[in-house]
Amino acid sequence: MELRVLRYFLTVAREGSITAAANALHLTQPTLSRQLQDLEKELKQKLLIRGKYKIKLTPEGMILRKRAEEIVELVEKTEEEFNSISEIIAGDIYIGCGETDSMKYVAEVMKNIQNDYPDIKFHIYSGNAEDVTEKLDKGLLDFGILIQPIDLSKYDHITMPQKDVWGVIMRKDSPLAKKEVIKLEDLVKVPLIASRQMSKKYSADSGFLDWFGEEFDKLNIKATYNLVYNAAIMVESGIGYAVSLDKLIKESGGTNLCFRPLSPKLESGLDIVWKKSQIFSPAAKLFLEKLYDKFDKKL
Repeated sequence: MELRVLRYFLTVAREGSITAAANALHLTQPTLSRQLQDLEKELKQKLLIRGKYKIKLTPEGMILRKRAEEIVELVEKTEEEFNSISEIIAGDIYIGCGETDSMKYVAEVMKNIQNDYPDIKFHIYSGNAEDVTEKLDKGLLDFGILIQPIDLSKYDHITMPQKDVWGVIMRKDSPLAKKEVIKLEDLVKVPLIASRQMSKKYSADSGFLDWFGEEFDKLNIKATYNLVYNAAIMVESGIGYAVSLDKLIKESGGTNLCFRPLSPKLESGLDIVWKKSQIFSPAAKLFLEKLYDKFDKKL
């Protein structure tokens, strides 16, 4: 498969039309059609369903679209890294992270670097641990900032000294909003919107299993979430109480939401991770040095 043809295929998938894609690519329609037919012959798979007005992807076409996007993104990132190798440190740094207030400490490092190296750009990808580590493993991200627990066997890491506090997001007019802290007995019967860390797969390492004890399997979980923004919308809609980290929602400015910490306190640490034996661009290497300076003096 040629990279050029993969880009043609992605353009057709995006435009939904051979004619529109040909115009966008400055190709003739017969030329583009022939390239796509050759690609289908090469892969021995039908990739496109050609309708009268629109083109749709077959299941095989959808698989290729996902892989082609990853391939093109990785090639572009590699080109950027080589273009950045010069006496002037410049280039792009790709970071994946979960939702955490402690990101502000990393942002301080980013800001200080850009003050001295204005040609360095940062690109942030937000997602849960599975999303971020998948992109790390494929080489699409340089670093991940992940909420513990996380399997570190494949990664080098810096453990940040800051910890995030767990609690509950709720409507200000809910009964539990009158309390300063939320205890176990407050949660066992109310409808809950659970974060990923509360799943059986992660709860033992994250401390939830110990915190809830025998009541863990009795929780009335109505919904789950990966990103707090969506959880907050569900809370506002009255679906339930969202178990979340602190400082991820605003409690002022007219919002109808508030946060109350768990008691006894439950905290999670954070790790900045990268692949073992990672070969960094000069910009990413500089960023790592600055992270060590701020969070870990072992370098």
